[in-house]
Amino acid sequence: MDPGDRTDDFRLLIRDRAGQFTASFDVVLAATGIQVVKIPPRCPRVDAHAERLVSTVGHEVTERLPILDEHHLRSVLDRYAAHYNHRRPHQAPQLAPPRSDQPTAQPNHTSTRRRPVLGGLINEYEPTTA
Repeated sequence: MDPGDRTDDFRLLIRDRAGQFTASFDVVLAATGIQVVKIPPRCPRVDAHAERLVSTVGHEVTERLPILDEHHLRSVLDRYAAHYNHRRPHQAPQLAPPRSDQPTAQPNHTSTRRRPVLGGLINEYEPTTA
């Protein structure tokens, strides 16, 4: 996939030391102003957060939704990123998302409203008060 005009959005690439990444790979990225940072040798858990995110996106979206083309993929990933960062529960205190755009549910709410996301593939729930 060609990053096109989005290369200005990237400052660095963290990668492992796999053999498929040749020196010319690093040179091409450096020419666009992207710094390549290699993870330490024999430390497979260093990139665990990135691996977990890729796994989550795969299990929750891309493996369950037929992707038509690059434009469709970008729009699906943009919508999922908004859901992931603002509405999806994470393993944090009170299952709060990292950047919640909704107030947390209070004990006085009487019902819950469901809002489908990505055509109902994912649902978001928000409390309603009487």
